[in-house]
Amino acid sequence: MSETPSLPDDETVVPRAAETFREVEDALLSRWPETRLEPSLERIEAFLELLGDPQRSFRMVHLTGTNGKTSTSRMVDALLRALELRTGRFTSPHVETMNERISVDGEPLDDEAFVRAFNEIAAYTHLVDEDQPHPLSFFETVVGMAYAAFADAPVDVAVVEVGMGGSWDATNVADADVAVVLPIAVDHARYLGGTTEAIAHEKAGIIKPGSTVVMAQQDPEAGAVLMARAAEVGATVAREGLEFGVVSRTPAVGGQMVSLQGLRARYDEVFLPLYGAHQAQNAAVALAVVEAFAAAGPDAQALDADLVRAAFAEVTSPARLEVVRRSPTVVLDAAHNPHGAEAVGAALEDSFTFEPLIGVLGVMGDKDAEGLLVALEPHLAHVVCTQNSSDRAMSATALAETAVEVFGEDRVTVVPRLVDAIDAAAALAEAGEAVGSSIGSGAVLVTGSVVTAGEARTLLTRGRRAPGTPREEDPS
Repeated sequence: MSETPSLPDDETVVPRAAETFREVEDALLSRWPETRLEPSLERIEAFLELLGDPQRSFRMVHLTGTNGKTSTSRMVDALLRALELRTGRFTSPHVETMNERISVDGEPLDDEAFVRAFNEIAAYTHLVDEDQPHPLSFFETVVGMAYAAFADAPVDVAVVEVGMGGSWDATNVADADVAVVLPIAVDHARYLGGTTEAIAHEKAGIIKPGSTVVMAQQDPEAGAVLMARAAEVGATVAREGLEFGVVSRTPAVGGQMVSLQGLRARYDEVFLPLYGAHQAQNAAVALAVVEAFAAAGPDAQALDADLVRAAFAEVTSPARLEVVRRSPTVVLDAAHNPHGAEAVGAALEDSFTFEPLIGVLGVMGDKDAEGLLVALEPHLAHVVCTQNSSDRAMSATALAETAVEVFGEDRVTVVPRLVDAIDAAAALAEAGEAVGSSIGSGAVLVTGSVVTAGEARTLLTRGRRAPGTPREEDPS
């Protein structure tokens, strides 16, 4: 932070500093989960004021939308670092471990740095708790940690993904140079509304006076809301399909080759090591964002084409059609709503030739399980219904009841433990004749929730946190 805040000269008890990453996890998880919302920015504003308003010490790119935020954030981060800018990145939810949420220079804080970041802000959380009608939530606390860590680094620019919505999201206490609105679809309807128009009103809150808004393709209702907000606050608008977009894309080994039309120039022969048309569109958005951030005015220059190619070639996005094992191939994806599942299905048809493809699905109880299943049904020979370790997980049995209606009884298996479900699916994939396909060409897709994908990734790559260890209750 630019200056170190001091505690009031009274008898306020300063809590003992955390010594381990697990202690920090426990302290954060003891707070209100992200699924318990009280829409107000008062708590986070009071918290950041005590911390010296660290969010005012760096420039910012702010991203909202229903799907694609994390992948696009990672692409924007890579491009900005290629411009020799020091970056902070805040994304949510995490896939495997909590410190993934806060990155500096493209790398998550290690355990020691995460503990330090927590200890710097911990005492002030209790002051806010005592002064406000409701205590700081998990998410508000982690946002404060991130902004303080970015100021301490210090970073030149922070790439910040909203947790949910926009207007009332805790990240929205900073005014971004560039606001990014990725495709809006219906998700979190209980909190944000049941139509894309209603959801767009909430997400439009990140568009601030004098900023640039980069808009992915939207349906007409959502687009009209976003354009009205931009006009209201005097924001400059760049729209996918008009000012920028994907010129062409060709699937390639390990990803795809794309040509992108940016705001300043066209960039050809760009290798993107991610799969699917949706990731090509995310790349076009990321490119436009960085062009808008890096230069302004009619004399602004295009980015160096070789720099763009080098940055995109290094992009990764864990649990986004990520291949984590071979023989049989196991692919992970964090899709948790029908819009995301449709993008996954299209990418599978576009980039892979799996036969049979066996799905392992574990979803949250408040999600549109039927919509997910309907979107994936044309692409899966069989589905294994399971559940992740979250208390919010839909039971494997309940999910199977819906799956039978979509797939038919012969194409549904119930295996409640995730590790056993993956083993069962792998066996089906390897024994292709069991579902009418040739032996040896099958694969497994694990999807349905960020938590499901993250726990599968831990199991399959021998990560640190075993499934069943408590984690913050992500809304995804």
